[in-house]
Amino acid sequence: MKTLPFDRDFIEKLTERYPTPFYLYDERTLRRTARYFNEAFAWNTGFKEYFAVKANPNPAILQILQSENCGGDCSSLPELVLCERVGITGTNVMFTSNNTPAVEFVKASELGAIINLDDITHIDFLEQCRGGSLPDVLSFRWNPGELRNVESVIGNPVEAKYGLTAEQMFEAYKIARRRGVKRFGMHTMVASNLLDSDFFVQTARSMFEFALDILRETGVRIEFVNLGGGFGVPYHPDQKPLDLKKVGAEIHNEYEKRVFASELGEMRICTESGRFITAESGTLITRVIHEKHIYKNYIGVDSCMANLMRPGMYGAYHHITVLGKEAVPPTETADVVGSLCENCDKFAVDRKLPKIEIGDLLAIHDAGAHGYSMGFQYNGKLRCAELLLQEDGSIRQIRRAETLNDYFATLDEHFT
Repeated sequence: MKTLPFDRDFIEKLTERYPTPFYLYDERTLRRTARYFNEAFAWNTGFKEYFAVKANPNPAILQILQSENCGGDCSSLPELVLCERVGITGTNVMFTSNNTPAVEFVKASELGAIINLDDITHIDFLEQCRGGSLPDVLSFRWNPGELRNVESVIGNPVEAKYGLTAEQMFEAYKIARRRGVKRFGMHTMVASNLLDSDFFVQTARSMFEFALDILRETGVRIEFVNLGGGFGVPYHPDQKPLDLKKVGAEIHNEYEKRVFASELGEMRICTESGRFITAESGTLITRVIHEKHIYKNYIGVDSCMANLMRPGMYGAYHHITVLGKEAVPPTETADVVGSLCENCDKFAVDRKLPKIEIGDLLAIHDAGAHGYSMGFQYNGKLRCAELLLQEDGSIRQIRRAETLNDYFATLDEHFT
């Protein structure tokens, strides 16, 4: 059963100051999740979770995670600058991008970030961006191809645009070492939102084995492996949560057998989870403004796909609670929809819900990752506010809602 750290009365009072829709993040949940994640890998000296900034690029969220010893995984110039402005710099930043513009490599170098290259040709490109030298530390992203074929949003690795082949990895490390790189890492990321613990253990095993192959083939010792992300959350109430302690313990066993007991000796483990860290801490609050009964029943709310696109884009499930009616049986079936001029603008399809009335408040669960960050302005929709429910019970606005002035701000002066 899905629960919330607030009730209808609390939210109704909150709407007097902050009109719906808005995102509400719970600091207690966020910190608890970050600590749980770090504890699962505490056995590894130097373990670092590089939070995937793209999942929730709000400075207040990043500051909380920084205080919980998380770094930042970035893939763009604004994400790098965002980390810099909250004090996440140096090797606390992992820069993993693809098809990368020069300005981004320059900024990552200025910050002293660990650069994780997505293609063998980027060695020359990075060297040019840095004025003729490579950094002391360098990582490469491995695409295992047919070795890992998993059903996920990312898709079959053979069809994915990311990473280097195994043969290219061997060559890349040889080239980088010849050009002065002193320390090396390896990264992979082939899946998204998985709840199968075996997948992550298999990923670690394959990376440990490949790191040993690299050492024997090239003489390069991998100092750290970034297992990527993909750690899923149970969006549906019937789903079983990922047992991260079990994952950590089983990866520890693989580490002892395949790393510590081999020529590799020791190796630092890194991850770049986004969804697992912030998804469950965030809720989209929206109010029912219309109902429609034609061939199907529709519940219209004051938010839309521009606020949360995962259901419309991926058909993803997000649980919905009708605040104040948590104990009321779900007797009605309806689509919960927004006002975008697109038929995919739906938060739920044929969802069983309690009888809903105009004015009811809906809480859309697990929206703290890839929610606000994937927002857009199609149809002239304005992005909503983000609020933080702090540990002391107070509310802090961490991003105001957009206004019409914001929407028109970048247009030609003759119009504005």
